[in-house]
Amino acid sequence: MTPIQAQSLPDILKGKDLLAQAKTGSGKTAAFGIGLLDKLEVRTYQTQALVLCPTRELADQVSNEIRRLARAIPNTKILTLCGGKPMAPQLASLEHDPHIVVGTPGRILKHLGKETLKLDRLNTLVLDEADRMLDMGFHEDIMRIIDMTPHQRQTLLFSATYPEEIKDISHAIQTDPVDVRVESLHSNKKIKQVFYEIQKSERTKTLVALLQHYRPESSLVFCNRKQQCQELADALWQQGFHALALHGDLEQRDRDQVLLQFANKSSSILVATDVAARGLDIKDLQAVINFELSPDPEVHIHRIGRTGRAGNEGLALSLFMASETPKVIRIEEYQDSPARIDKPSSLESRENFRLSPPMVTLCINGGRKNKIRAGDILGALTANTNLPGKQIGKIDVFDILAYVAVERPIAKQALKILSGGKIKGRKFKVRKLR
Repeated sequence: MTPIQAQSLPDILKGKDLLAQAKTGSGKTAAFGIGLLDKLEVRTYQTQALVLCPTRELADQVSNEIRRLARAIPNTKILTLCGGKPMAPQLASLEHDPHIVVGTPGRILKHLGKETLKLDRLNTLVLDEADRMLDMGFHEDIMRIIDMTPHQRQTLLFSATYPEEIKDISHAIQTDPVDVRVESLHSNKKIKQVFYEIQKSERTKTLVALLQHYRPESSLVFCNRKQQCQELADALWQQGFHALALHGDLEQRDRDQVLLQFANKSSSILVATDVAARGLDIKDLQAVINFELSPDPEVHIHRIGRTGRAGNEGLALSLFMASETPKVIRIEEYQDSPARIDKPSSLESRENFRLSPPMVTLCINGGRKNKIRAGDILGALTANTNLPGKQIGKIDVFDILAYVAVERPIAKQALKILSGGKIKGRKFKVRKLR
């Protein structure tokens, strides 16, 4: 077990309320997932557990983890309810009450208002990433949702940071909670962290120089505003980098595509805000680049903690102007170590350098509703062809679309095979994502 699981699970299983502080990626989803599954009455078709999350991406991630944990419990119905998705399929799914609901506050509240979701038999309420939900202005929605739940319930509150607002909401909704604090900072022993002092007009130019000098295969670039994310991604694209933006204005399908392209190594650079990047589970992330410093040193530490995981070495690079020196000082004080500051002139730029991702994503106009599974796509690509399976990467199957990552040198061949052939005896339209 991870530290958060070892310290929280015994009290969760005893039915106690819990106020827990733990870093992203600490294993807390398994802790509360095991707890709510342990007390689940599968033969009682009523909603018994509700997990509130700040973003759609985190809600999907939590749902998938609970489904994985529930594989040994037959007939467990877990439903994800988030905004940005059509209401009709959700309403159809709610005709038979799910055992467990995972969702975002706005959409949960909408279903409660329509009386399509009933929480009168709820026994476990989980607030995941509670600090981020409060940052996003969900306090009022959360309290309205809680007012519609039974007074006698177990409430589990998980937060990566511990501001005063968390203490206040805990006092309002929990009964004598067990307080669990696990080291909330990611170890930076494996992270090489360098700050670069720049002039105001040099930000994008220096970012390009960083990419040319360090040549990371995958980079997560943080901006403070969502409009800047798209502008920066477009600017990098024009200079030959495969960069995609993740922000709140994207439609859900576009968000899904951006995330899976970055996760399956079909895109080298993801430009995002803290809110959009919250809860992302990206493995083998080589570099985190702060295009702008966060005003909060704790947020800065959480940003850079996304690299250098699982024993791998990571790279954290930050740009700042002289006027932002106080932010750097606060980071030094927070991490209790001096910052290494270099000049952009120390970077070795390369003319006509291109950072091409190793994979390409193919999109298939068919998915779970067409009974397509990952194995069917793999079989269509490798059966009676000379494509080796080792050149085919991650396969993601959604309701009406599926995506397969293939190594760049075989992308045209793979596209031709899928476009001209059949998957499960049927022809589907296939296109290459840019």
